[in-house]
Amino acid sequence: MKCPYCEAKRTRVIATDHDARGIRRRRECRSCGQRFTTLERAILTTPLVVKRDGRREEFDREKLLSGLRIACARRPVSADELERLVDRVEDRIRQMGKPEVDSRMIGDLVIGELQELDPVSYIRYAIVYLGLEDLKAVRTEINRLLENE
Repeated sequence: MKCPYCEAKRTRVIATDHDARGIRRRRECRSCGQRFTTLERAILTTPLVVKRDGRREEFDREKLLSGLRIACARRPVSADELERLVDRVEDRIRQMGKPEVDSRMIGDLVIGELQELDPVSYIRYAIVYLGLEDLKAVRTEINRLLENE
């Protein structure tokens, strides 16, 4: 592993920890003495995402995470909770075993997870995802949420 500080090629592993995201290794550079953490994840293939206009693109975990961070801004939702949400969505997509998945299906998975996690973040995400274009549509969705409590 190359040191991110001095780019030396000799580092040593100080500690290793396993979690849901992969293997975390705490490392120390033998040249400069700096310490840093690496995260190792298995590279598993995910199906292509079929967009509304018919385009196909790779599933982008970071793109999904970015959208969720925007929806959850200034809300009591931790980064770990968002990571776990994306992990669950990604796992469900892989378990389907299909070479292509419709973007709408991914959105439905996300919106279901987000509704349970934080209702306000759900409304923020739903405004864009469901295309709630006016206050009446937003009110209708909020009323539906309130009825289900």
